[in-house]
Amino acid sequence: MSNTETHPVETTCGSEGTGPAAGIEVLTPRDVPLGGPRAMRVRRTLPQRARTLIGAWCFADHYGPDDVSVSGGMDVAPHPHTGLQTASWLFSGEIEHRDSLGSYAFVRPGELNLMTGGHGICHSEVSTAATTVLHGVQLWVALPAADRDAARDFQHYVPPVTQLAGGEARVFLGTLAGQTSPVATFTPLLGAELVLEPGASVNLAADPGFEHGVLLDSGEVTLAGCDLKPAELGYAAPGRDTLTLRNPGAEPARMLVLGGPPFGEEIVMWWNFIGRTHEDIVAAREAWTAESPRFGRVEGYAGDRLPAPVLPNATLSPRRNPPAA
Repeated sequence: MSNTETHPVETTCGSEGTGPAAGIEVLTPRDVPLGGPRAMRVRRTLPQRARTLIGAWCFADHYGPDDVSVSGGMDVAPHPHTGLQTASWLFSGEIEHRDSLGSYAFVRPGELNLMTGGHGICHSEVSTAATTVLHGVQLWVALPAADRDAARDFQHYVPPVTQLAGGEARVFLGTLAGQTSPVATFTPLLGAELVLEPGASVNLAADPGFEHGVLLDSGEVTLAGCDLKPAELGYAAPGRDTLTLRNPGAEPARMLVLGGPPFGEEIVMWWNFIGRTHEDIVAAREAWTAESPRFGRVEGYAGDRLPAPVLPNATLSPRRNPPAA
């Protein structure tokens, strides 16, 4: 999915006090069209001016539930990536994935597809004919400088369901609630789907060296006493050894829990590329436009590649998170 510029509003919950909600930031999403005459719209909480990353997580698109007979579903033509991994996670529907590594796979609910496009990869994403309602998230992970030219790779993992008191979790990256994913990453990461029953509350052991984000999909939840609305992302700075989540509503609450140590590197993000300098982005764009072997080709997609947009008439500046308060 394309990383167009977005500047959602950011609020801070409890920043003046010392109670449980102190220091929780609430990042609100912005609607972004994916393109086409019946563009499917997504809600984007990362990146934004206030916060570029949570750990190495640098991009979060949340979409649906969409009736594909109305929205047209997802049809993202072959497009390139550099310097990142894409993590696809669905709540409902099915997406066909093809990439220039030769991978042909399906994204299905409760199953992780993790694609690495360090030096360069391209892929397409199309919702299948069997899909009636499409609902999920697309996430990106920035690769550290030492690995930003990593070879193409594709991993698929189906995490088991971990039962909690009043809920359940599926841990697709890292460790949470006694479960550890075997999927390898280039920096320590946490990624999990969590469902809480009405009235349930959990205290999850957390790595105090991590910063964490909770992206609420549906229902109601409080993060350390701070209320989140659907599609909002609650951010907790490093230093917490427990994540306290509570569902005060009458319906189940579903969310993603993300985390990792502060990334600590400046990155340049433009379109579908991550680099370290303006020149990195220019080189990647030129290679894609020239149909360079750097990105390879997607076989089996019925249509043309996505053309790269025109670069802005300015030097792209590196971005990093503001210092922790």
